Amino acid sequence: MPELRCHGATDAGAAQACVQVTPQSGCVRMTLPLPEGTLRSVEAELPWAMESDEKLFMNGYQTWTYCPELGKRSIQRGLKRVPGFIKNGFALDRYGDYHFVDYSEKRGESHGFSYCYFRRGGTYRLIASLDETPGYTIFHYSSRQGVLRLTRDCAGVCHGGGNYPAFSLFFAQGTEAEVFDAWFEALGIRPRTQEKLWGYSSWYNRYQAITQQAIRQDLSGCAGMMPAGSLFQIDDGWEPKIGDWLEPDAQKFPGDMRALVEQIHAAGYQAGLWLAPFVCETDSALFREHPDWLLKVDGRPWKCGCNWSGFYALDIDCPAVLQYLENVFHTVLCDWGFDLVKLDFLYGAAPFGNARESRAARMQRGMQLLRDWCGDKKILGCGVPVMPAFGLVDYCRIGCDVGLDWNDKPHMRLLHRERVSTRQSIANTLFRRQLNGRAYGSDPDVFFLRSENCRLTKAQKQTLATVNALFSSILLTSDIPASYTPEAAKEYQRLHHIFLEAENARLDDDGRTIRYTLDGREYMLRLW
Repeated sequence: MPELRCHGATDAGAAQACVQVTPQSGCVRMTLPLPEGTLRSVEAELPWAMESDEKLFMNGYQTWTYCPELGKRSIQRGLKRVPGFIKNGFALDRYGDYHFVDYSEKRGESHGFSYCYFRRGGTYRLIASLDETPGYTIFHYSSRQGVLRLTRDCAGVCHGGGNYPAFSLFFAQGTEAEVFDAWFEALGIRPRTQEKLWGYSSWYNRYQAITQQAIRQDLSGCAGMMPAGSLFQIDDGWEPKIGDWLEPDAQKFPGDMRALVEQIHAAGYQAGLWLAPFVCETDSALFREHPDWLLKVDGRPWKCGCNWSGFYALDIDCPAVLQYLENVFHTVLCDWGFDLVKLDFLYGAAPFGNARESRAARMQRGMQLLRDWCGDKKILGCGVPVMPAFGLVDYCRIGCDVGLDWNDKPHMRLLHRERVSTRQSIANTLFRRQLNGRAYGSDPDVFFLRSENCRLTKAQKQTLATVNALFSSILLTSDIPASYTPEAAKEYQRLHHIFLEAENARLDDDGRTIRYTLDGREYMLRLW
């Protein structure tokens, strides 16, 4: 029986413990009697062999992070191929975990967050966290050594002395449904809604070039095609600058936002609006007028990435920030009347922990704030570490943005795991499919059926759309349905039928073939 050995230390002393486990141990909780002080490290090690024909899944840091199943000798790429001046100039390390986790980029070595599994055929060995509050549980696996190493992301947090919750883990072996159902039962997590939501997003049709007139045109173009109750979502571009949320861009949206929402409701649709609440861009009034609202690390504002004019994290420990954001959500949801908010770049709430709380605890606190501010209105989370969002958002992205082509330009493939890629988006939809209907309703991003302004082949569009329809709870397009050819309109209706009625959707053991049942017939889709 393998032995899980645990070691932890504060700046005042160390402790260790061990416990015997099996793949079917269920809940395993390890504590360490650590002296009062600042945590330096908490680690555990477990002998864990991987068979040559076995697959390994390591959950990526946040929802955009590419995380396919890996083979025994696969390589998990970081940023070592990216020149330093590009990485630093565009803050590429800030989108994922690169600034606090080392990527070996050696064959057979990988890491992931909160849960992982080993799969041989239809048999899964799941190892998952039951509590991330003390710090993210980071799994590191070496197939060459046959060792699974766990680290608690807690360095720098003050411990008051006594038993420290080193690891709270769940071990299960069985079928896919058996192990994931058992984990979520142990977590006590239930999805906030079972509602399947169909609809439209403005982003991949117009990107930031939206106006009040264009949105009304799109709304008219959806009428008669989208069923009543669908979501009509206004994406990025309505705001003056990222961070300035209390008024729309006066040039683009000169009218009353409430009147626009009422028009969406009159068409029979739910109204959605995109925001990125925990960040602001350099060109925003918020950035200029409130430098004291920015999260500072070593005395300098923390840059989260290079989108827009570059964007920075807001400090959720600042009372003025919380008051501002509470006002934003009251304005959007109560005064304007939106039914759903798509909240993006949420990882910006917690790029670091501090002496009072871990990075994960801070992220969980940020997500609870959003839930409190939104009340019973729907939240679609995006760009967020997956486990802190469990049970708090109604829907959640589980992959990166799709693109208008299959896998972006060759030089873009050298960048981080969070890049835009239709192929990567499909893979994440498949390999995080177990979260759908257990943690929240999964959002796989949009599908396309249009021929204009889209470089995907017919087969690629069909693959994307079918995968999204089978393994999600929110299914959006950025097409204008009124512009469809008769063939595209027929496919649109077929996808809606699949989305609502398909049963027993599953991925074959080869990881390349999907099977599902619809209207009593068995269907098969070859992926790649």
